[in-house]
Amino acid sequence: MILTPGEGPVGTQHVLVAGGGPAGFITALGLAGRYGIKVTLVEAEPQIVNSPRAMVYHWSVLQGLEDLGILQEAMDRGFTKQDYSFVVHRTDERIHWSLDALDSVTKHPYNLHLGQNDLAEIACRRLQTNPLASIRFGTKITGLAQDDHGVTATLHGPEGTTEERFDWVIAADGGGSTVREKILKMNFFGITWPERFVATNVKLPFESYGYARANMIMDDVYGAIIAKIDRDDLWRVTFMEDASLPLEGIRDRIHHFYQAYVPGLGREDYELVQFSPYRMHQRCADTMRVGRVILAGDAAHITNPTGGLGLTSGLFDSYFLTQIMNAIVNEGASHDLLDRYSDERRRIFLEIASPQASRNKQRVFHAYQGAWFDRELTQVRRLATDRDAVLAQATFTRQLQSTL
Repeated sequence: MILTPGEGPVGTQHVLVAGGGPAGFITALGLAGRYGIKVTLVEAEPQIVNSPRAMVYHWSVLQGLEDLGILQEAMDRGFTKQDYSFVVHRTDERIHWSLDALDSVTKHPYNLHLGQNDLAEIACRRLQTNPLASIRFGTKITGLAQDDHGVTATLHGPEGTTEERFDWVIAADGGGSTVREKILKMNFFGITWPERFVATNVKLPFESYGYARANMIMDDVYGAIIAKIDRDDLWRVTFMEDASLPLEGIRDRIHHFYQAYVPGLGREDYELVQFSPYRMHQRCADTMRVGRVILAGDAAHITNPTGGLGLTSGLFDSYFLTQIMNAIVNEGASHDLLDRYSDERRRIFLEIASPQASRNKQRVFHAYQGAWFDRELTQVRRLATDRDAVLAQATFTRQLQSTL
């Protein structure tokens, strides 16, 4: 059963969604808005978190946003683009390429740039007008007890602690998931990269310095992602540094990196709006289903952000999981479909998304001179002239999708 977004009969089952990020809100909107399933979303923070995190939505996830009825609003708030550039920092070689090769592949032949907090806010507003949805900020899940018929959740919020009954729980509460780590005590196998990423939001007109609206700076010291976030010249600059460096001097190091990309830049030439230093990981839970509790997004798997595959994987988790919940709740399908969800989404992350994200990180942030880099640069240069190379690059993210 598929409903017009925001309409439909009250669902016969009630789902608790943990987490107020993109995966949580998109999952909740899919359940309540598209499939008519009653949902309660809880978020530990008092409001949607606004910090420099994911901001690129690959073309392959846009149909899902359209199905939820929020794509146009997202495009109005952010912007769509086709232009990309690789920059070899040592030589200032700039390799420009475009997603226009997708024109014959999809009705959305572009990527969307929009802060993940903005997408969450759009979905949140839709849910606030949906009688099937309830949203509680400042509310934590502190315990779960499940049986064959449902889950009793212990919730701690502004008005105290309650025990409430749900049919299902979906944990989309991020890489440090309380549900996964502290309640289910699950394994989260993988690695932590030795370096630290620093994501910054800055008002600086990079286009006037010859940059495209999305740039990958290839260098073993000054490697970076430089991308425009919105229509008002807010840009994201993410670089990598030694994790042992003290946080106290980070503003000076940010300025040093900015000067590497725009020589002669003064502090008065830009406005540093936000910055967020963080460690990077490649990790995955050993299962994404424990009975009636299901993991999605970063709660299930995390990756370094190079290439935007973490957000892409999380959205595809949400789309697939809501399809499955619709089949179970509204069509009487077997609960075993959730095992398929767990197995398939783990396989795609471990075999496709995580290895490619690691390669992306290597290409951008570890661009040492030598035979390996020469081979990588040859492949990158093909993007400027070879339409087939562009199609191969651009359609990769379609491999991360699952569907019933």
